[in-house]
Amino acid sequence: MPDPLGTDLAGIALRNPVLLAAGTAGVLDEMAGVLDLSRVGGIVTKSITPEPREGNPAPRMVPDRAGMLNAVGLANPGIDRFIADIAPRAEGVPTVVIGSAAAFSIDGYVRVCAAMDECEHIPAVELNVSCPNVDCGLEFGADSATLRGLIRAVRPALSHTRLIVKLPPAIGAPGVVELARAAIDPGGEPTGPNARPGADALTIANTLPAMAIDVRTRRPRLGNGTGGLSGPAVHPVVVALVRRAHTGVARDSDTPIVGVGGVMGWRDAAELILAGAAAVQIGTALFADPRTPIRVARGLARWTHAQGVSAVGDLVGRVSPIG
Repeated sequence: MPDPLGTDLAGIALRNPVLLAAGTAGVLDEMAGVLDLSRVGGIVTKSITPEPREGNPAPRMVPDRAGMLNAVGLANPGIDRFIADIAPRAEGVPTVVIGSAAAFSIDGYVRVCAAMDECEHIPAVELNVSCPNVDCGLEFGADSATLRGLIRAVRPALSHTRLIVKLPPAIGAPGVVELARAAIDPGGEPTGPNARPGADALTIANTLPAMAIDVRTRRPRLGNGTGGLSGPAVHPVVVALVRRAHTGVARDSDTPIVGVGGVMGWRDAAELILAGAAAVQIGTALFADPRTPIRVARGLARWTHAQGVSAVGDLVGRVSPIG
């Protein structure tokens, strides 16, 4: 009998739709000491850049009533060390490993993606497009034309590996639907294992820009001044973004969405699935309780049974219409 939580993510088989988000579970498998990785659908590596990065000054993470603020600054060992010393361990990780790529130029993204494409046990790369673009002062994911140019350059570098594009929380212009459309169909010839011109899947969304100030010292609480907000406060925003992207472009193009933002329990994950997400990522909750993903998976299994369907995938995008 098929596992009701078995999930197909752009041709990648996941044992369940629960993944560990980039930047929250170590560079690769560091969570194995506190969480049985065989019981989650997959893990996303820390975002890897062309060169090593020390990251931002401390403090890099601070709690807030709304969740958590972070400004880690893409601290990572760089692609050369990742490939030589860390990626080989992916073979022994008892779940799917998705690489995360970040850079500050198109050439940098291509370099990281091409290197990850050679890693046999990393079947997908999640492109983090919410990093500052030092060439024109924009984030690659903040402008649809810039995003299209990036995807057109990166796609040919991934001849074996699926491409997942992680979009920013585009509340205003250009909007999440326009960015999703640019990622899925950037123009150019179809390439890659799924013969698509652009993204095989989308991750929605990255953290919201945020700041916290110590009113006694009048200084920012983060060492970088500003950072990103994650946790429960962003969850309803992400539910709306996932729904817009699903109905606006992803459903008709058969592009799966990975929803990420404030998943603290199984109900949060179920909301994202009903909104249109085929899978979910957990990040902030790992800092409170590393076993949260296991509880979420168990809750989703019970929910799937209670909804009278044989597979959790039958519930993707199935929110009931109003009226």
